Amino acid sequence: MQEEQKCMCCKTKERPEKEYRDLLNRLNRIEGQVRGIKGMVERDAYCTDILIQVSAVNAALNSFNKVLLSNHIKTCVTRDIREGKEETVDELVMTLQKLMK
Repeated sequence: MQEEQKCMCCKTKERPEKEYRDLLNRLNRIEGQVRGIKGMVERDAYCTDILIQVSAVNAALNSFNKVLLSNHIKTCVTRDIREGKEETVDELVMTLQKLMK
């Protein structure tokens, strides 16, 4: 009962160790790329070179989103549907709409 009272922002998920490591590794690489871009700006790198690196970060973030979304559908969404929590489908649709902006 207590879990039902939590807001959407308070939900948590325990991830298998492999999934956890994979997500963190991806984020660490992205973080490194962003720091690299910052360094390029600080060194007055040529605009086109910076833009190409920004594009690479965007691609890495999109890839991260695809992996996370896939894991979410295969675990949380599937579990909730099996448990009769139809509102999870609405939540998924809203999430996809936000991702597609």
